[in-house]
Amino acid sequence: MSERPADHGSTEVPARRVFRFAPSPNGLLHLGHAFSALLNHDLAHLAGGRLLLRLEDIDRARSTPEFERRIIEDLGWLGLAFDEVPRRQHEHHADYEAALDALRGEGLLYPAFMTRGETRAFAAAFEEREGRIWPRDPDGAPVYPALDRDLCESERNDRIAAGEPFAWRLDMARALALVDGPLGFEDTGGETPAEVAAEPALWGDVVLARFDTPTSYHLAVTVDDALQGVTDVVRGRDLLPSTSVHRLLQALLGLPVPRYHHHDLILGGDGRKLSKSRGDVSLRALGEAGLTPADIRRMVGLGPAPA
Repeated sequence: MSERPADHGSTEVPARRVFRFAPSPNGLLHLGHAFSALLNHDLAHLAGGRLLLRLEDIDRARSTPEFERRIIEDLGWLGLAFDEVPRRQHEHHADYEAALDALRGEGLLYPAFMTRGETRAFAAAFEEREGRIWPRDPDGAPVYPALDRDLCESERNDRIAAGEPFAWRLDMARALALVDGPLGFEDTGGETPAEVAAEPALWGDVVLARFDTPTSYHLAVTVDDALQGVTDVVRGRDLLPSTSVHRLLQALLGLPVPRYHHHDLILGGDGRKLSKSRGDVSLRALGEAGLTPADIRRMVGLGPAPA
């Protein structure tokens, strides 16, 4: 990181564009996944680019080989082919650790010991005492109060040695101080392409790894996109706020900046986002009920596959 480029992230992209679909193998695909996978396929085809499959399986407690197998089968049933073998995140811990080491070397990480429950309790106590709302991140969770950000090294080491659980959090204020000027990214998901201002500070001191998990979603997806040469990130609009964190990590680590396309979500009949955890009807169930891949394309608002 001592040789980080002055512009904090190159925007140069390879001549051939690279897209990726990145599901988590912790459940069956539903229509929302199908739309994102098909849209990635169509845009890659129209651009003369490549399409990659990434299995975001860092959560080993919920990710299973059976779900992975079914996801790959369902994508094949949709008619999708990928240009490389899938990248499985759990096989690349060393890549994430290298990024963490680089950030540690800049003094940007600290071990944080407060749990989610303790953070919620702190926010509730603050609100009762002060009569005003404690800040929330874009997902609605209380921003981490960072009471342990300035612990002395010996106390940190003693608590870690005693086996106290902790997370590696990014010192957001210090990280932003290293960035030259405002951060932004191009998003083509609206009616016209737009330059979006990144606002990573809204997330507070985000988690980048835990004592028992070598990375977080934010870190892994940023590192993976760079290592896989992804030029175009096409994903749901619900992930738009996360892109601010990813843009900051790209700047800190000197990584390329892809184009972004945050698409609308496929919603259920009650207007909420489809979810594997809530048991929304799976793509496999639709196929077993007699629907065809062409039917699925129509259901998600896509025309025939590009020739």
